[in-house]
Amino acid sequence: MNPETLARHELAGLDVEVEDATAPELVGIAGRVVDETMQTLLVATSDGVKQVPKAAATFRFQLDDCEAPGASNTSGDEPRVDVIIDGSRLVARPARRTETQGGSLWQ
Repeated sequence: MNPETLARHELAGLDVEVEDATAPELVGIAGRVVDETMQTLLVATSDGVKQVPKAAATFRFQLDDCEAPGASNTSGDEPRVDVIIDGSRLVARPARRTETQGGSLWQ
């Protein structure tokens, strides 16, 4: 997985933060994606699981990927890279989104 292909991959298990949203109370929600539906991400936070509408938010995902362009290894651990993605690009059934290839909007 790399920043260019993030939207086509399974998101469960990734660290995420809501960078911007139409509803101010969603901004700043951060944690790990535990599940996703066609329209929402379920994010495990220190305050419990929060449901965030995909189309209403911009997300920052943290990828652990040594092949990610721009990744830096400052801590001695595997390199991490932040990827910001408009949630509207993620609106689809997860299984369909991960199968999309070719001239896809998500490539």
